[in-house]
Amino acid sequence: MARLLQQLTTKPSDYVDRTFLRNGGTSEEYFKLLSESTTVYVGNLSFFTTEDQIHEVFARAGDIRRIIMGLHRDNLTPCGFCFVLFYTRQDAEAAVRYVNGTMVDGRVIRVDFDWGFQEGRQYGRGKTGGQVRDDVRTDYDADRGGYGRAIDGPASYGYDGRPRCVCAAHPIWQHGSRPPPRALRLPRCLNSRVSVTVGAGGGVTVAGVGDRSRAVRLVTSVATRTIMGRARNVAGTSM
Repeated sequence: MARLLQQLTTKPSDYVDRTFLRNGGTSEEYFKLLSESTTVYVGNLSFFTTEDQIHEVFARAGDIRRIIMGLHRDNLTPCGFCFVLFYTRQDAEAAVRYVNGTMVDGRVIRVDFDWGFQEGRQYGRGKTGGQVRDDVRTDYDADRGGYGRAIDGPASYGYDGRPRCVCAAHPIWQHGSRPPPRALRLPRCLNSRVSVTVGAGGGVTVAGVGDRSRAVRLVTSVATRTIMGRARNVAGTSM
């Protein structure tokens, strides 16, 4: 169950919904709606947090009219945000004042005033269907789908802003619920369906069909460099 543990010192952000402005709205209209709104935006949720858990937490601020969970644009699964609609402005202000910065499912959530929910805003705006923040982050977050899409899948980009090469020389770690062991996602250029796993001890396991000998040569080279790099990093941090 979600637990409201303590109020922290997090302040409401200065976020401005640029989509509102791109659709013809003015800054004056935006801030006027914001000052009168009975809707709040809730961010940094776990993908596993449910509507019932959100209701349990926000009902402490006032009577809730509706909760809209944020959804992945393609598969319609929760993607880490929601909108909570109250009946009164006073209750929305209480949510921002007292619920913002509290812990829900072990995560510090962000609660901001929202200019008002409209159909379609419940879907992620990121390139991969979720939130933009999950497209660009590079850390591992088990509550938000594992590794960020910046290093997971074809949506990866290089330093020059172009899509990164998806080949054996530039492996992309396969998304999973746990970091180790990691599987190297092989490119189509190998003309084979081969899965390769680098174990914790450095062993390389190849399974599948196709030109295995070529896959082994390419991936073993990459895996060796990866393992040696990790060893140097460990040695460096222990000095």
